[in-house]
Amino acid sequence: MYKLFLFALFCSFQGLAQSECDGTPALNQKIVKLAKAKHKKKVGRGECWELAQYVLDATGAEWNGFEVYGRLIYPSNECIYPGDVIQFEKIKIEYQVGNMTYSESMRHHTAIVYKVIDSNEVILLHQNTAEHGRKVGQSNLMFDSITSGKLFVYRPEN
Repeated sequence: MYKLFLFALFCSFQGLAQSECDGTPALNQKIVKLAKAKHKKKVGRGECWELAQYVLDATGAEWNGFEVYGRLIYPSNECIYPGDVIQFEKIKIEYQVGNMTYSESMRHHTAIVYKVIDSNEVILLHQNTAEHGRKVGQSNLMFDSITSGKLFVYRPEN
């Protein structure tokens, strides 16, 4: 079931032309600016969700205070923009670089979309990761490398 959900998410996002996704909302632009300013710094205790909490609170965005970071969007109908928040649940990722196969998992993780490269790839800003520790770092996410789990994309709103 997870693979079906992710396949549908990936295929539907693939279907949107990149030109349809121009024009990042103003609130999202503010979120990206604040999150980027924290690059290589620890926000709060360094928990992953504290970066999202910081930028949402600082911009006056509405959220429920616990893992609902705005309005849930469906990439089949809407674009993913920089400044959107992604909640990962039991995600497993596998990808190859040359002859090496890499895998990672995100049991329960929160990240902010920093840049949208194309319909399959985004750059995330997040903390509490194996690569960056409890400081905010950047990581690429290729949607087609997700092999299981769920992800939820939220659009911040005032």
